[in-house]
Formats: sequence, structure tokens, C-alpha cells
Amino acid sequence: MSPPGKTEDPATLGEWLGHAERRFARTGAALGQVATHAHDEILYLLLRTLGLPLDSGPDVLGRRLLASERTKLGDVLDRRLSERIPAAYLTREAHLGGHSFYVDERTIIPRSYFLEVIPRLRGRPARIADIGTGSGCLAILLALRFPGARVDAVDLSGEALAVAAINVRRHAVRRRVRLFQSDVFDAVPRADYDIILSNPPYEPTARVDRLPPEFKREPRMALDGGPDGLKIIRKLLRQAEGRLTPGGYVLIEVGGLRRAIDREFAALKPRWLATADGANCVCRIEARRLAGCYLLNRPPI
Repeated sequence: MSPPGKTEDPATLGEWLGHAERRFARTGAALGQVATHAHDEILYLLLRTLGLPLDSGPDVLGRRLLASERTKLGDVLDRRLSERIPAAYLTREAHLGGHSFYVDERTIIPRSYFLEVIPRLRGRPARIADIGTGSGCLAILLALRFPGARVDAVDLSGEALAVAAINVRRHAVRRRVRLFQSDVFDAVPRADYDIILSNPPYEPTARVDRLPPEFKREPRMALDGGPDGLKIIRKLLRQAEGRLTPGGYVLIEVGGLRRAIDREFAALKPRWLATADGANCVCRIEARRLAGCYLLNRPPI
């Protein structure tokens, strides 16, 4: 990293925070993978780089830095802003629901409205499927939420499943979370699920092509949902029929596809779950709605 210069020579952590915020603004770095505000992402990255607790109080900003620490911070900011490497890939971690998960370039950086939805789920499901599990974080959160349940975590990417295996071991749920490499349910043994949950690739191909550099560093197959974003969702709903218990249901996070879902699958009567920011982009579809629905029997698009 080139030195900040005489007019901007950060000596404390707080000064580095301000310096980095100005650099973020100048470079137009994309947010949303770790935090939605530059201040939050930068503070996280600085604290992690220095090995300081994430819950450090405001006094930490007055901490004067050693020359070696300033070099370390400069290097990590260069990688984040010049190379446009997402912060989670630099720290090799993501925090969800109060838990830490290992992540690297083999899997999408986990972020999901299911963090709000999973704690609100009720009942005692015996069997759950997480389709498109990626790093395995949602499957693990489901296993922790329902200690009596078995969770099948499914992903087409063998590399993503290698990351999921690390997290399954770390969270000590190997006996209850099983990993399957499969295109949706193609290679998953037949089973009856109380819940089928999925945060699938749902971005239309053209939109993926236009994503900022940080998002293009994520595996494309974890983002690209085909020409209209619905390719994987259509297959999931077709295959979910016959794999749910009579009182079971499917939960799908669909991003900006709510209108498309309501239009194409109106007969399934999707129910949209409320989220704190009003996005309401997670739908619930009951097993009884899927049974024999003609929309699911037409040829794939």
C-alpha cells in the first residue's frame, strides 16, 4: 500500500476507520456481502485484522497502532479496495444468527432473510432439507433450532460442500446434518420432509453479468438462476411434490422475484413472510397445494 501521505497519516484505529471510509467512498466499493454500511464493514475488517474482539467498546478507536499494525491494515485495505476482494473472503468467516461460519471463495458469502425466519419456525420437524446449502450455515442453524431433527444439506457444488463439511464439524452436528452433492433432489435418496428450505440461485443471468466485481468473485452457479431467475425454483417445486409430509411445507427465499412467483405459481397460493425491512421475499408453500398441481407437471423451461 502506498502511504496515506502527510495530510492523512492515520495513527489510531479511529483515524484508520475514517481514512478507510474515505477510500471506500472514492473507489465505489460494493457493499451487501458482509454489511450494508461501509462503517460497519470497515470496523469489522479492522478489528479482525488486528485480532481484536468484535464487541470492543468505543475506547478501542483511540488505540494507537504500531508500525507493523499499520502495515497490516494497509495491506488488507488494498486487497479489499484495489483487488475488490470481499471482506468475508479476507477474514475467512461469516457471522449469522450469533454463530461464526468458515467461508472462502468456494462458496457464496452467506446472507439470508432466513436468519429472521428460522427462529420463528414452530413444531417438531423430524426431517428437513436445505437445498443449495452452500457453506452449510442454514442447515446448521436449522439443526441447532430443532435438536430432534435430521437435516439433509444439498448442493450441486462439491467445492461448496467441502466448506459445509468444515462448518458441520465445527458446530458438532455431524450426526444430524448429512451432506449430499445433487442438482436439487436428483441424487438425494427418497425421504419425507416436514420442511424443505431453500435460498437458491435466483438472480436472472443478465443481472449476474452486471454485478459489481466483489459479487463476481462469488461462485456464479450460486447466483445465476437462469434467464428469468426461476430455473432452480421451478425444479425445486416440481421435485418437492411427493417429498413432503402431509403437513409439510416449502420455504424459498426469492429476492426480487416475488411478482414473478405470484404470477407463475398463483395456484400454489404462496404466503409471504414478513421481514424487518419489509422485503418480505420468503414464501411458504404448503404440501397440500403442491399435490397434483398441473403447473408442476409441465416441461421444464
